[in-house]
Amino acid sequence: MPKRGKKYLEARKMADSGGKYDFSEAVQAAINASYAKFDETIDVAVRLGVDPRHADQMVRGTVVLPNGLGKEVRVLVFAKGEKEKEALDAGADYAGNDDLIEKIKGGWFDFDKAVATPDMMGLVGKIGRLLGPRGLMPNAKTGTVTFDLAKAVNELKAGKIDFRVEKAGIVHVPMGKVSFGPAKIIQNMAAFLDTIVRLKPSSSKGTYLKTIAISTTMGPGIKIDTAYVRDLIK
Repeated sequence: MPKRGKKYLEARKMADSGGKYDFSEAVQAAINASYAKFDETIDVAVRLGVDPRHADQMVRGTVVLPNGLGKEVRVLVFAKGEKEKEALDAGADYAGNDDLIEKIKGGWFDFDKAVATPDMMGLVGKIGRLLGPRGLMPNAKTGTVTFDLAKAVNELKAGKIDFRVEKAGIVHVPMGKVSFGPAKIIQNMAAFLDTIVRLKPSSSKGTYLKTIAISTTMGPGIKIDTAYVRDLIK
């Protein structure tokens, strides 16, 4: 077992105490607990008062984090003709049609996000079983099936994330890197939680935001008092 530093052990006490903290306290404690030699990712997990088994309680959406994710996002665009050139001009790392589909069939997945023009979805659907499990399938609901390629590519490059509630009612997303510092992480969390609150299903009864916890890649989870969300997103 790796040796833990004093800051990590203090954060561990916060995690084990059962207490809940405000955003500043929790984010700072998570950053202090970071001890890995790499720039750890900070994640947030929100447990919602919804039952995802019911279609009218499915929470799914997208948000552009104001400070991005702290990593380069490689974007692939399925397009043809002028739209292929438009995608490359907008900053896409790869753009094409049949050639890219054949590469993917051969096991190539050197990209993080995929976008497609609507007229390409017939072809893209043929590799859906390869893209889907990796979270790479373009989807109109997340804005990745569109003719407005410049907007789609720019948003993905800027840190747009898509999310959906899991079976246990939890939404789990990255909020950036430890090197961002507390202020930028909190700004990203504000944008994300504002979106979550606005997506509350009308059929959801009782407490909607049940718990919020933040952690780094290697660190303990620290609970945040949900009462502070109102102040964060006002």
